[in-house]
Amino acid sequence: QQIWQWLETGTAQFYVCGDLKHMAKDVEEALLKIISLEGRKSADEALNYLKKLRKDKRYLRDVY
Repeated sequence: QQIWQWLETGTAQFYVCGDLKHMAKDVEEALLKIISLEGRKSADEALNYLKKLRKDKRYLRDVY
Protein backbone atom coordinates (compact mmCIF):
# COMPACT_ATOMS: atom_id res chain seq x y z
CA GLN A 1 0.00 0.00 0.00
CA GLN A 2 2.82 2.41 0.89
CA ILE A 3 4.60 1.80 -2.42
CA TRP A 4 1.39 2.54 -4.31
CA GLN A 5 0.95 5.79 -2.40
CA TRP A 6 4.52 6.78 -3.29
CA LEU A 7 3.85 5.96 -6.95
CA GLU A 8 0.65 7.96 -7.03
CA THR A 9 2.09 11.02 -5.30
CA GLY A 10 5.07 11.04 -7.64
CA THR A 11 7.60 10.63 -4.86
CA ALA A 12 8.77 7.11 -5.81
CA GLN A 13 11.53 6.38 -8.26
CA PHE A 14 12.69 2.82 -8.85
CA TYR A 15 16.19 1.92 -9.94
CA VAL A 16 16.75 -1.76 -10.58
CA CYS A 17 20.30 -2.94 -11.08
CA GLY A 18 21.32 -6.55 -11.37
CA ASP A 19 20.34 -9.88 -12.82
CA LEU A 20 18.00 -9.59 -15.84
CA LYS A 21 16.60 -13.11 -15.81
CA HIS A 22 15.61 -13.39 -12.17
CA MET A 23 15.86 -10.37 -9.89
CA ALA A 24 14.76 -7.71 -12.39
CA LYS A 25 11.90 -9.89 -13.59
CA ASP A 26 10.74 -10.48 -10.02
CA VAL A 27 10.87 -6.77 -9.19
CA GLU A 28 8.83 -5.91 -12.28
CA GLU A 29 6.25 -8.58 -11.46
CA ALA A 30 5.98 -7.26 -7.91
CA LEU A 31 5.47 -3.69 -9.14
CA LEU A 32 2.81 -4.82 -11.59
CA LYS A 33 1.04 -6.69 -8.80
CA ILE A 34 1.12 -3.62 -6.55
CA ILE A 35 -0.17 -1.38 -9.32
CA SER A 36 -2.91 -3.84 -10.18
CA LEU A 37 -4.06 -4.60 -6.63
CA GLU A 38 -3.57 -1.29 -4.84
CA GLY A 39 -4.39 0.83 -7.87
CA ARG A 40 -7.35 -1.37 -8.80
CA LYS A 41 -6.16 -1.65 -12.39
CA SER A 42 -6.49 -4.43 -14.92
CA ALA A 43 -3.35 -6.23 -16.08
CA ASP A 44 -3.26 -4.07 -19.23
CA GLU A 45 -3.77 -0.87 -17.26
CA ALA A 46 -1.01 -1.86 -14.83
CA LEU A 47 1.35 -2.53 -17.73
CA ASN A 48 0.54 0.87 -19.26
CA TYR A 49 1.10 2.51 -15.87
CA LEU A 50 4.53 0.88 -15.65
CA LYS A 51 5.32 2.01 -19.20
CA LYS A 52 4.47 5.57 -18.17
CA LEU A 53 6.80 5.27 -15.17
CA ARG A 54 9.55 4.26 -17.59
CA LYS A 55 8.73 7.13 -19.94
CA ASP A 56 8.81 9.57 -17.03
CA LYS A 57 12.16 8.08 -15.94
CA ARG A 58 10.72 6.98 -12.61
CA TYR A 59 11.41 3.30 -13.31
CA LEU A 60 14.91 2.68 -14.62
CA ARG A 61 16.74 -0.59 -15.10
CA ASP A 62 20.42 -1.35 -15.43
CA VAL A 63 20.31 -5.09 -15.85
CA TYR A 64 22.63 -7.64 -17.32
